[in-house]
Amino acid sequence: MKPSMNIVIAALLCAGAAAWAQTSPYAGQEQRAIKALSNQEVSALLAGQGAGFAKAAELNGYPGPMHVLELADRLTLSAEQRSATQRLMSEHKERARSLGAGVVNAERELDNIFAQRTAAPDAVETATRRVALLQAELRAEHLKTHLAQTALLELEQVRLYGVLRGYAEGGAGLHNNADHHQK
Repeated sequence: MKPSMNIVIAALLCAGAAAWAQTSPYAGQEQRAIKALSNQEVSALLAGQGAGFAKAAELNGYPGPMHVLELADRLTLSAEQRSATQRLMSEHKERARSLGAGVVNAERELDNIFAQRTAAPDAVETATRRVALLQAELRAEHLKTHLAQTALLELEQVRLYGVLRGYAEGGAGLHNNADHHQK
């Protein structure tokens, strides 16, 4: 093979490798402080945001306090309901922020095991279980808050909430939680 042909082949191989690296779904994520979490995910966890943790409740007819407060006038919340919802939201945010910080710290610890090249099966098992347990506690916190919020509302308010949020005419899941009212 001529030297110029070797140069062409080498250039093509380099170009192909560069193109592949650019299409890798993880490209750029190696720069993250915690590889498994984007900055946006870290911010959401630390702020106590829902991040989809309560979809099972929300999409099955169990309203969440943040959106209930946003829709308070249209739902014609009583002063008592509004106050109870604000209190529920405040208490929930405090717990969710604390649990979210725990998830971030646990993910950081797991990341450090690999970053420091000290990953061993037992350490990985322990660290991933800690992450999963905290994620489960955080998700349960969000879901239980939807249960508590639903108990503060009348059935018609729950139905209207679904309509206002754009869920299947507002009837999604109501047949499953018609006895939600626990006052």
